[in-house]
Amino acid sequence: MVRHIVFMKFPNFSLAHEAKEKLLSMKNNITELVDIEVGIDLSRSERSFDLALVTTFESKEDLEKYRIHPYHQEIVKWLKANDTETKVVDYEF
Repeated sequence: MVRHIVFMKFPNFSLAHEAKEKLLSMKNNITELVDIEVGIDLSRSERSFDLALVTTFESKEDLEKYRIHPYHQEIVKWLKANDTETKVVDYEF
């Protein structure tokens, strides 16, 4: 199994709610996605990011299929258009 975690910081915190809705919509549109969780930061400290995306895949190959999936790419395009800063961690478990 592979876990893919992305932390996101938006220029305007209100975008986090729209992003959460968009990200959760991947569950029914990308078959390689085993599980998805999206959380909006509660602490709102200088150190924190605004949103965390946690996704699970059966394999590294499925993660790669997800990365290039057209539905995912549309969301990536939206995130980039909104100047979203991201940090990523991928690991096997």
